[in-house]
Amino acid sequence: MTASPPVPQDHADGDLRLVERTLAGDQRAYELLVIKYQRRIERLVGRMVRDVDLIPDITQETFLRAYRALHQFRGDAQFYTWLYRIAVNTAKKALVDMKRNPVITESALRTAAGDDDETSPLDRELTNDETPETVLAAQEIAAAVNAAMEALPEDLRQAVTLREIEGLSYEEIATVMSCPIGTVRSRIFRAREAISAKVKPLLDRQSGKRW
Repeated sequence: MTASPPVPQDHADGDLRLVERTLAGDQRAYELLVIKYQRRIERLVGRMVRDVDLIPDITQETFLRAYRALHQFRGDAQFYTWLYRIAVNTAKKALVDMKRNPVITESALRTAAGDDDETSPLDRELTNDETPETVLAAQEIAAAVNAAMEALPEDLRQAVTLREIEGLSYEEIATVMSCPIGTVRSRIFRAREAISAKVKPLLDRQSGKRW
């Protein structure tokens, strides 16, 4: 028997092939999907909940729900967009069940610069251009952003998180949030305006920069 051809893991239709293989009974194929997206789902969930102890459970529940609903995936959207939608709904349900509100934690905001950057600039040693005053100013701004994010309505916070932190396109966010793209644009604009209103005075006072 000849070996199966390799699955192109870095291409969008590679996910579809893994879905098809899973539905055909190949459990290893779904394990590959979990491995591929587990960290991204954990990061997304981590930016929606305050309690880090909830992240593994919500992530696991996301993949279980996705597995049960896999036959509904038609490939009209990318698999990770479809999976993100399930993760968001799973996290929201868990938070409602526990009577909690989704928030963006300061640590999540500080690590939003990149997937592989595990250390915030504020956690590193001071560079030649940094002083205790500039670090304190940066921390104050980060706290203001965090407070502004927490104060946003849930739909605005979710939209701006998916755009600014997860880097999803407007079309992908519309799919995740089950709303028209015009609504996505409006929510992101309103979220940015609200955050700007809180942060701009600090930037003006500290360095004269504009938000």
